[in-house]
Amino acid sequence: MTEKQLLNNLELPEGMHDAVLDTDTYNEIDDQFALAYMVRSNDRIRTRAIYAAPFYNKNSSSPEDGMEKSYAEILKVLDLCGRNDMKDLVFKGSKTYLLDENTAVESPAARHLAELADEYSADDPLYVIVIGAITNVASALLINPSMAEKCVVVWLGGHSHDWRDTKEFNMVQDIAAARVVFSSGVPVVQFPCMGVVDNFSVSEPELNEWFIGKNPLADYLARNVMDHYKNPKCISWTKVIWDVTAVSWLTGKFFTYKIKPILLPNYEGCYDKEAPGQLCAYVNNINKAKLMEDLIKRLVEQEA
Repeated sequence: MTEKQLLNNLELPEGMHDAVLDTDTYNEIDDQFALAYMVRSNDRIRTRAIYAAPFYNKNSSSPEDGMEKSYAEILKVLDLCGRNDMKDLVFKGSKTYLLDENTAVESPAARHLAELADEYSADDPLYVIVIGAITNVASALLINPSMAEKCVVVWLGGHSHDWRDTKEFNMVQDIAAARVVFSSGVPVVQFPCMGVVDNFSVSEPELNEWFIGKNPLADYLARNVMDHYKNPKCISWTKVIWDVTAVSWLTGKFFTYKIKPILLPNYEGCYDKEAPGQLCAYVNNINKAKLMEDLIKRLVEQEA
């Protein structure tokens, strides 16, 4: 891909675009918001597939268990969105993380993405929105390296380039996968977590005002946050709903970004600032008010 084409594909898109979503939906409570937001943004996004990503934390017994629970949660959210017709678009992802930077992990999700990408081109790319460990996408790129010319990867992953480390949940789960994607030549849009996206948070009073009791979907999303993240020792709390921001790359101008070199994460928990890679779109600020307004409009006010 020429630098001119790369820069063109890193521009903020307008209008309707095809996209897939790769999500560890059961990991916590924000993927559900992001998935519903994407499904309800069908004036801007044609959803071609939804992939369940692996994760391992207190909500799973292994990466495979996390992926299976995420698959089930995706189906649940689609039901709440009134979109049972989209369930055939959901694919199970990797059962493990990459063992090395050269070997793909076969899964229905990775294989589907590798084949789907061939329907697109540099002039008409498929947007791959990733809000979990990037294992499925890295595997697809290893299966079909030419997809780097036909896709744009939008990833909520890593912390800001000025943060003290790269030990962000999505990135630290599979550094090998992050390195594969960042080195593949695919255009990358990075939404860093700490230092950038941590601005996009919601509080209990806001959830009560905007979501609770409005409809079954909004009620489920809000109660998930309130049940799992309310601190009984603190009367005032907020929860970042990180993953919504990545979907917003295709829904509107809710942030600022700059074009700068990719920084490759190393295995010591830092960015390798001595060897910057190709240019990427690096989001550096979120306009919480505008994005929250759009989220509420689509999840609460919009009919299924």
